[in-house]
Amino acid sequence: MAADTPAALPARTPSPLTRHPAFWAALTVLLLGLGTVAFGVLRARSAPLPELDALPDFTFTRESGQPWGLAQLRGKPFVANFIFTRCPTVCPAFTRRMAHLQKETEAYGPALQLVSFSVDPTYDTPERLAEYAQRHGANAARWSFLTGDYERLKDTVVNSFKISMGRENMDEADVMGIFHGNHFVLVDATGKIRGYYDSADDEAFSRLLRDVHTLANP
Repeated sequence: MAADTPAALPARTPSPLTRHPAFWAALTVLLLGLGTVAFGVLRARSAPLPELDALPDFTFTRESGQPWGLAQLRGKPFVANFIFTRCPTVCPAFTRRMAHLQKETEAYGPALQLVSFSVDPTYDTPERLAEYAQRHGANAARWSFLTGDYERLKDTVVNSFKISMGRENMDEADVMGIFHGNHFVLVDATGKIRGYYDSADDEAFSRLLRDVHTLANP
């Protein structure tokens, strides 16, 4: 025997909100906005890093006393920064950032190098740099500290890396007269600069970590 047919349900009427044209217009704008954001994120992730200036050759003296420069870095991406050991202002934080970078990229080992250039090389002897490196937990297999002739260092920092460096006067005792830029510079395995990152900016530091990963995993 056939079952009784259930009574027809009353038709559902749309809510006043969904009947309003402004609701659908707002929903369309929201969906388009989300799509644009998603596209932008995907594009940013897939966009190649820019190829900026190619570094000319340079050789300075490492904290170990050895000659060290672009020849030893060839074939490995590296991150450079610019500090001096008696700096009382930005350098301590800049160096801590580099130490953090060393920790965050530990899995790459010596395949990723870190290089700190002294902007006060007359004072920063290899011995002083070695002490500074030890104080900040630098892994000698990955993180080098360079010193050398002042004018040659300045030429490399200013004209090759495009980072400011100088002194307000040549009084060696005037520590506050020494100035330099506070950006990290990312360089690829062929010696081309691929990015600049403000060391005081958390978002820029996160971007540096992402870009390091891009270069270290071609």
